[in-house]
Amino acid sequence: MFNAGDKVLVVSCEDDPRAVGKTGVLIDEVPPGPLTQGRWTVIRVGWLRLSVLCHGHELQKMGR
Repeated sequence: MFNAGDKVLVVSCEDDPRAVGKTGVLIDEVPPGPLTQGRWTVIRVGWLRLSVLCHGHELQKMGR
């Protein structure tokens, strides 16, 4: 399970394949619902500081 503020590695990302292999931070306070189609919001991804939506199985927790 993920929490807001967790640092994650994007292992794969259907939303934006350019995010794969990069790290980011989760901002969701609660588990994702229908609005994001069950995807977590990851911010500060890569040097462009992108934000992407990724399913839980596409992310690997790295810490806080």
